[in-house]
Amino acid sequence: MMKLKSPILPFAGAAAATTLATLAALVLMSHSGTAGAQTLNPQQDRISDEAIHADHKTYEATQARIKALNDGGRRVADYHLSKAQCWLDVSFHEYTRNDRSAFPQEALDESAKLIKLMEAKASPLPMDTPLVNNAERLRPDLWAKALKLQSHAGFQCVQQRVACGEVELVHAGNESRQQGWRHAKPYVQIAEDQINAAEMEADACAPKPGAAVPVPPVAPVVPVAVEPAKPAHLLANLLFQHDQFAKNKILPASLAQLDETLAKVKREGIQLTEVKLTGFADRTGKPAYNAALAEKRSATVRSYLIAQGIPSSILRVDSKGDAQQIEPCRAGFKALAEELACLTPNRRVEVDFSWAGK
Repeated sequence: MMKLKSPILPFAGAAAATTLATLAALVLMSHSGTAGAQTLNPQQDRISDEAIHADHKTYEATQARIKALNDGGRRVADYHLSKAQCWLDVSFHEYTRNDRSAFPQEALDESAKLIKLMEAKASPLPMDTPLVNNAERLRPDLWAKALKLQSHAGFQCVQQRVACGEVELVHAGNESRQQGWRHAKPYVQIAEDQINAAEMEADACAPKPGAAVPVPPVAPVVPVAVEPAKPAHLLANLLFQHDQFAKNKILPASLAQLDETLAKVKREGIQLTEVKLTGFADRTGKPAYNAALAEKRSATVRSYLIAQGIPSSILRVDSKGDAQQIEPCRAGFKALAEELACLTPNRRVEVDFSWAGK
């Protein structure tokens, strides 16, 4: 059987304060089976239908525990429930990609550890994010932003984005250590999108202190000038496979990010005033072809948003072809596939949801 991690580990970033109640829960879990996790089959045994079916049942059981916590009143957007879900998602993602390292198991362990603590009603819950499977610590600037957001006055509005952005940074660090940075880039992009969007949303969500206007006891009330509301924004990036524009050619992780944003809009009753879609293509192909491809990608996303209930009247569609390349990828590549992987962030549709802010 695979050897699992000790439930008490050194974490990436600044150490979070943990109460005796949380420590007691962790110690209890160490005597009851690695944070309540069920173990995946060892890598070498994942060759039969029976073993793979058993592992899928393990994932289903973990998902059911997360659902039960939500059914019990813990919000989907709660930081710790979101982090448990994102650890589960990246574990399953790499399992289905036939990752034979310890990453799928260790990521699953992190999900199970948080689930067990939430089920035990431990308080406070840990806020740090371990670099499982010896993942590299990429993008210290994003880690610093995520840590700062945890103490931001608007953190309650962006807990899910911060939690999943942190997990995706670990996911990217694992890919970088195993296969190099170009394999990590799609996950770095997701982390960038999540954490940068969280910064904007936290600022929009934080309560704005208003200056008190003194009113003399007998004088009539003087109207207080109110500044017009500044637009608030939610951002999402959809990444496409090379030379593709159909919905089923969108990278699943980026489509999940859009679905998460749509769920937030619905959950919080946000009254959108405009949704702007801007399509892009990478630099391969002729400019006219790339312009048409970018338009088709925007049209695909437009149709998807309408199907999800976004009114067509507020959708604004634009395309910029192969302009504004995020990754120029000018270094020498041994194979075309390597260059195309590098160019992935350029094959995108940027989605900007806006509404009247506070």
